[in-house]
Amino acid sequence: MKPSLQLKLSQHLALTPQLQQSIKLLQLSTLELNQEIEKILLENPMLEREEPEGDLGSSRVEAPSPMAPAGSEAAHERDQEQSRESDREREPDRDFDNSGEAGEWMAAGSGGNQRDDDDDSDFQEFQAAVPSLRDHLDAQISLTPLSDRDRALVRFLVEALDDDGYLSQDLEDLLPLLPPELEFELDDLTIALRQIQSLDPAGIGAQDVSQCLALQLRAQPPSDERDLAIAIVSSHLELLAARDFLKLKRALHCNDDALREAHGLILGLNPRPGAQFSQADTRYVVPDVVVRKIRSNWVVNLNPDAMPRLRINQLYAQILRDNRGASGSLSSHLQEARWLIKNVQQRFDTIQRVSQAIVDRQRQFFDYGEVAMRPLTLREIAEQLDLHESTVSRVTTQKYMATPRGIFEFKYFFGSHVATDTGGAASSTAIRALIRQLVAAEDKKKPLSDAKIAELLGQQGIVVARRTIAKYRESLDIPPVSLRKSI
Repeated sequence: MKPSLQLKLSQHLALTPQLQQSIKLLQLSTLELNQEIEKILLENPMLEREEPEGDLGSSRVEAPSPMAPAGSEAAHERDQEQSRESDREREPDRDFDNSGEAGEWMAAGSGGNQRDDDDDSDFQEFQAAVPSLRDHLDAQISLTPLSDRDRALVRFLVEALDDDGYLSQDLEDLLPLLPPELEFELDDLTIALRQIQSLDPAGIGAQDVSQCLALQLRAQPPSDERDLAIAIVSSHLELLAARDFLKLKRALHCNDDALREAHGLILGLNPRPGAQFSQADTRYVVPDVVVRKIRSNWVVNLNPDAMPRLRINQLYAQILRDNRGASGSLSSHLQEARWLIKNVQQRFDTIQRVSQAIVDRQRQFFDYGEVAMRPLTLREIAEQLDLHESTVSRVTTQKYMATPRGIFEFKYFFGSHVATDTGGAASSTAIRALIRQLVAAEDKKKPLSDAKIAELLGQQGIVVARRTIAKYRESLDIPPVSLRKSI
């Protein structure tokens, strides 16, 4: 073995920086695209956003009236009249005496309306701050007559609550976390927990769902229905979850009317009392394309709000043209800016082509809804547009389409197919829509089983196995037949 030189000829695919950027921009969502462009705008001085042209605001100049020449007598009289009106506006009201206490009060009161030029006091919309669960409980604890030692212990347990308001940890596990010099005992934690459970909202501080529901029921006025509901949630919650009402009546020795009223009380409870204080982030979707029906055709147009408008900075471009012999960072920045503008435009052109092809294939969906959805794969769109399947996959990821039926992700229109008796195929989305319709129209006292749903679909020519019906039903968050049965 010794070092040697070998000459080898081979072929491989090399991705240029421009192609790499094009692929990267294609798979980004609208939000990610704007973030990437903002980052590039900070790094590249040759690139800038194209702002829409608007009015000049306060810099406008009023043109003279064409009704009278500037040097005419009418124009001279008009100018004098405007001057007199201006003097009257600047002249203080002689009928109002601004002296004395009233004048001083007005002067003092008007000071609040004065603002500096640098003070930005424009009206803005502010979102109301939602207090957290801990802040809500702490405000009640501050008003409770407790010693400092007990109040600190209660606040310690409040910090251990989860977002739903449950104390998921055992008191025995929390006891070692307390300072040993304070000599807290398990009974102290139990008393502090009962103090939390007496606070608002009802059910807070519970250690399980059964206790949470029971605490809410005990906070209601006493009645026979309430006592029966407490017995159900305390000892027979599993039977209620399984909707085994026959065993419930036998165990509680009650009739249908009493059980129905108790069941109604339980349905009105909140199993997550602390969730109302959680601040969920609202995410808005900006559709990339908008679908409209023009005459009898469905047409796709790009959403102008989702398209960044970029252009070359003319000031730096002129500097570069004046120094043609100079080659440096400005030349490279100019080339990168041109690449970006071209790749962004190509990205939206590809999105429009793919979305139009999807709309053409799923025209029945836009006319009749989910039950008319056709089976569609990425390969079919790729072959139709002469694109690679991976390109179509990038285009359909995190891209959204605004339609008269709602906003959908591109991937929503793709799905597997199920064979029919006639030799055709039915989309899985259409089958899910049919299952939802059948369940919505079923008799609640005799709900449809998965086998019965498969039989009904078979009567319509759609051959679906029972386990497939169960899979689709679970994806629609539809409970099984035993849980859909009512009293």
